[in-house]
Amino acid sequence: MQRLNFPVYHFRFKNTENTPYIFDVIRKKFVVLQPEEWVRQHVLLYLMQEKKYPKSLINVEKQLMLNGLKKRTDIIIFQPDGRLELLVECKAPQIAITQDTFDQIAMYNLKLKANYLMVTNGLQHYCCEMDWIAEKYRFLPEIPDFSR
Repeated sequence: MQRLNFPVYHFRFKNTENTPYIFDVIRKKFVVLQPEEWVRQHVLLYLMQEKKYPKSLINVEKQLMLNGLKKRTDIIIFQPDGRLELLVECKAPQIAITQDTFDQIAMYNLKLKANYLMVTNGLQHYCCEMDWIAEKYRFLPEIPDFSR
């Protein structure tokens, strides 16, 4: 798999019937290793190891209903009191981060109300903090460390 713009992490892999799998520590199972999954697994370890977000507050591929349609979020991190802290949208490295990507995560966040948003393709990362009162967001150099 392609080298991403994250620290080097060690993953568990397996191969079944010529299909590569990577172990997801949140879902506690092997999942098919697709380019987007490669990015998601890097983001998870980055958030847990570098930013110190507790594994117990992280959900992966959580389903939500949006305008009557079933959608899935890539990564959601909760605060200890159950409110949403961070919503992450992962794309495969070959997928450019465009306005459509931001529109997608913003649409999810209208319902979810996370404090922070992150969009990444593993090579480029964009982070922003929501200001719900002013109905704006501001870009940050990186996602803040866990601080509870």
